Amino acid sequence: MARVLLVLAAAAWGLGTVISRRAVLEIPALALLLIQLVASVAVLAVVLRSRGLPLRDPSIPPVLGRLGILNPGIAYGLSLLGLVSISASLSVLLWAIEPIVILLLAGWALREPIGAGLVGLSGLAVLGLVVIVGADGSGTLVGVALTLAGVACCAVYTVVARRWLAETGSTLQVVLVQQGYALAAAVVFVLAGAASGLAQLPGSISPVAWASAIASGVLYYGAAYAFYLSGLRRVPASVAASSFYLVPAFGVAGGMLLLGERLSPQQWLGGALVVIVVAAILRSSRAASPDVAVAAQASRPAGSSVRA
Repeated sequence: MARVLLVLAAAAWGLGTVISRRAVLEIPALALLLIQLVASVAVLAVVLRSRGLPLRDPSIPPVLGRLGILNPGIAYGLSLLGLVSISASLSVLLWAIEPIVILLLAGWALREPIGAGLVGLSGLAVLGLVVIVGADGSGTLVGVALTLAGVACCAVYTVVARRWLAETGSTLQVVLVQQGYALAAAVVFVLAGAASGLAQLPGSISPVAWASAIASGVLYYGAAYAFYLSGLRRVPASVAASSFYLVPAFGVAGGMLLLGERLSPQQWLGGALVVIVVAAILRSSRAASPDVAVAAQASRPAGSSVRA
């Protein structure tokens, strides 16, 4: 069940990136982040109320809620700024490096084993990304750098969130609290951006752009994070990271179908190298990582339960 949830999260992130790309063609990135988070928070609140659950669970540690400022707040603010100057296909391919960063952080913070083999494979994955970026004529180095900065923020989020998730009950409540913090951060970003001209809405926005902004918010933030955190609480961080290997597949397919984007043969080669390397890392990490689901259940307070 956990891996099904993680695959659904990857699909939501991959397709959400494509839809966000359509929206960011008309809506400034920081303003788009605010619109997306408003849509996501509104839908999550309605779902929780329909289930008879309070909007906030007192068992949620404050640090877990405030992680929303980092991700999706800062992380996807950076990602959307990067998406202005790179294609959706390139964006999701760059996000393929996130599992490697998570594995390295998990080894340091969660004491998951990392050997020389992992270091070598990580180097090959970076080489593949260099091939992808070097062959892309539709993006800029600034867009790539902003996207990779967002990747780093998300990787830190996964490792820290995994530590605190066991102490909570409802995943949807965690997502709502985190995105409430992210929404507050987005308001600050937009106010700062408006002063510099980066977040001012244009005089006219098409209905397609508005629909893309709202749909991508619900998909990219609400659905994706609900699926991902539900899976993350059941498996080690290194295993949960495997879901990101599928994001490029969904994103590239969506970019081709919805936006007419195409990859060069050199980019396909670089992408294939990344997929092969991360698959090898995933295989080794599954063999080395303990099953933490039982440990998470044991560490939860008596009488508590895990809810979606």
